[in-house]
Amino acid sequence: MSKQKAPLIYISKRKDLPWYGAWGIRGGAIILALVVCAVVTTLLTGENPLGVYAKMLEGAFGTPRKIWVLLQNTAILLCVSLALTPAFRMRFWNIGGEGQILVGGLAAAACMILLGDKLPNALLICVMTVASIAAGALWGFIPAVCKAKWNTNETLFTLMMNYVAIQLVAFFVIVWEVPKGAGKIGIINQSTESGWLPQLFGQKYLLNIIIVAILTVLVYIYLNYTKHGYEISVVGESERTARYVGIKVDRVIIRTMILSGALCGVAGLLLVGGTDHTITTTVADGRGFTAVMVAWLAKFNPPAMIFASFLLAFLDRGAGEISTAFGLNHSFSDILTGLILFFIIGSEFFISYRISFRKHASSALPAAQPPLINPSEKNGKEE
Repeated sequence: MSKQKAPLIYISKRKDLPWYGAWGIRGGAIILALVVCAVVTTLLTGENPLGVYAKMLEGAFGTPRKIWVLLQNTAILLCVSLALTPAFRMRFWNIGGEGQILVGGLAAAACMILLGDKLPNALLICVMTVASIAAGALWGFIPAVCKAKWNTNETLFTLMMNYVAIQLVAFFVIVWEVPKGAGKIGIINQSTESGWLPQLFGQKYLLNIIIVAILTVLVYIYLNYTKHGYEISVVGESERTARYVGIKVDRVIIRTMILSGALCGVAGLLLVGGTDHTITTTVADGRGFTAVMVAWLAKFNPPAMIFASFLLAFLDRGAGEISTAFGLNHSFSDILTGLILFFIIGSEFFISYRISFRKHASSALPAAQPPLINPSEKNGKEE
C-alpha cells in the first residue's frame, strides 16, 4: 500500500491578529516594496533610488502649498471611501462612485451657473448643497431599487451608471461652454465668486478637510453605534438571517445606497464648489475606483481609511514629482506606484492566512510497530 506524502506547504486561516501585528505586516510590505522599487529604478533609469524617494517626499511635502494639496486630495479620497463603505459592509458592490461624484458636481455647477446672479452667496451654497446631495442620492437610489425589486447585478448596474453620468456632464459642458466652441466651461463665476465655498483663515482647502473630518466621525458612529449600522452588518452577513430576524432587507438596501450616493454627491460639491470651481468629465479623477481599494485595505473601518487615503494620495503626488524632476515618462512613476500597491495588497493575504511548511521526516512520529507477543503466550498457543 503506497504512502501518501503530506503537502509541503499548509495554508491555514489565522485567528484575528492584534492591530499592531496587522500594521506591522503592512509596514514590512511597504519597506520591501521600497527596496524592490529601488532595484527597478537603478536597473531601468540608472538614477539613484534615494534621490528618487527624496523627490517623492519633496513632491508631497516640499512647500506649504504642496502639503495643503496633499491634505485636500486625501480628504476628497477619504470622503468617497466613506461613501462606499456602508454599501460594501452590506455586500452591495457599489462601483458607481465615479458617476455619483459627477452628478453631484454637475448639480452644484448648474446652481452656480443658473442661480449665481439671482441668490445671495450663503443661500446659493445651501441650494448647491441640497442639489448635490439629492443628485448623488438619486444616482444611488436607481441601482438599489433594481437590486431590491428584481435582483439585478449591482456591480454592472453601478458601473454603467458611471458612463451615463459622464455623458450627462459632457452634454452640459457643451451647453454651458465659454466661449462657444471652446469645449469647456472654464472657471465659473470667476469675477463674483458666487457659489464658491468660503476660505477659512485664508486657506482654500481647509473647509473641505474639516467637512470630511466631521463626516468620518459621523460615518463611524453610524456604522458602529446605531440600529441602521447593525442592520447593514446583518444584511451583509446573510440576507436570509436578516429576513428571519425581521429586518426588511429591501428597505435597508435602498436606504444604504441613498446614503452612499449622497456622500459621493458631497464629494462632488467639494470638488466643484471648493476646489476646481468648474465641471468637467474628469473632475472625479478616478477617485470612485481608487476609493474601492482604500475601503478594502482599511477593512471598511473609517479611522483606518484616513491612513490608507493619505498613503495613496502621497504616492500619487510623489509619483508625479518623480516624472517632472527626472524627465521620465509618467508611466515610470505609475510602475513604482503599482509595485508599492501590489505589495500592500499582497500583505493582506499574510494578515488573514498563515503559511506552514511540512516538518522534516526525522521529526515525524515513528511508524507504528506490530505488537510484541509474550513468549509464554506463544508457547501456550502452540501446545
